[in-house]
Amino acid sequence: MTTTPNLSTRRVDPYNPPAEHARLQEEQPVSQVGWRDDRKIWAVTKHADVRAVLSDARFSSDRSLPGHPTNIGYAPGDKLKQLIEMDPPEHTTARGRVMGEFTVKKVAAMRPWITKIVEEAIDMMLQGPSETDFVVALSLPVPSMVIAELLGVPYDDHDFFQENSAAFVDQHTTPVEKAAAMGRLRSYIADLVNSRIEAPGNDILSRQLSAGADPQDLVGLGFLLLIAGHETTANMISLCVATLLDKPELLQQLRDDPDLMPGAVEELLRYFTIAEIGGLRLATADIEVGGTLIHAGDAVFALSNTANRDPEVFPEPNRIDFTRGARNHVAFGFGPHQCLGQNLARLELEIVLSAVIRRIPALRLAVPFAEIPFKEYGPNYGIYKLPVAW
Repeated sequence: MTTTPNLSTRRVDPYNPPAEHARLQEEQPVSQVGWRDDRKIWAVTKHADVRAVLSDARFSSDRSLPGHPTNIGYAPGDKLKQLIEMDPPEHTTARGRVMGEFTVKKVAAMRPWITKIVEEAIDMMLQGPSETDFVVALSLPVPSMVIAELLGVPYDDHDFFQENSAAFVDQHTTPVEKAAAMGRLRSYIADLVNSRIEAPGNDILSRQLSAGADPQDLVGLGFLLLIAGHETTANMISLCVATLLDKPELLQQLRDDPDLMPGAVEELLRYFTIAEIGGLRLATADIEVGGTLIHAGDAVFALSNTANRDPEVFPEPNRIDFTRGARNHVAFGFGPHQCLGQNLARLELEIVLSAVIRRIPALRLAVPFAEIPFKEYGPNYGIYKLPVAW
């Protein structure tokens, strides 16, 4: 079997997955390639095969298992606190308890107050100079405020919450500063959980406590919601706005027909597939994928970015088509670990993009597209800074 050089997640072309990933899909859809620390990993690249891996519990998400591609020093038996690191039956119980918070109906009911958050953020943006960093002005604050509302963060604490959230994901933050910000946030969420034990409110933490959730587990859940629902949504907002400003024909389509917005959001989610590491698994049994036998103990990387560019599923996959109507993409993952907050992310993107198009018709890039600093390396694809003017 031919082994290629180490698999990289670096995106050189802002609009496309790494060329090596596309080559693997075309030439050897299930192939063993180099990985970190001189290890090997199976790269799975076709849409059907990626869905097969992500839906099979025998491909473990437990990062404490020796050999798991994201094991960073866990010991077997370590108590895991994050949904994304759990396997059944623990994962089934924990996820089942919180799933009701993100149903289509419940998320739809959030539209009025999310719209208020977006409109107020645009108000502040327009009150300042006619040139700004869109990431700072809108992309980061909106999802941060939404998550704060869901967790029941007191209004007086919003500045602290947003400041430390931004520090945790900022490119200029050193590892020590990131760790400090993470520590402050986890400590804050722990205090928030304890306060809800004493005085329940109308928020996710209170409802989870009432449903029997372990308070310590809720600290992990709160932090997961913050990071997973904050940075990823912020990245998608920035990528969508940059794309519309770089491709005016797409922007004009949405101006001419606002009803295209839900389909546009779906297509842009498919096109960018920003989560880089959600498909990392460890095989716990011998399993055949795409006609290839993967052995127990092998590390596996189900590449959602290439799955969403599979020409057998998405004709002309490298073209953005707002009328494609494809909801079978795996931008939010697939199977037991499919993103809990996907309905919320869709709603936030629809509200933000619609409001920006309506309220800032003169919005334009303040620098050439080639000068925008993209996050070439994961774990989530996005934009560090997006200078805009109007």
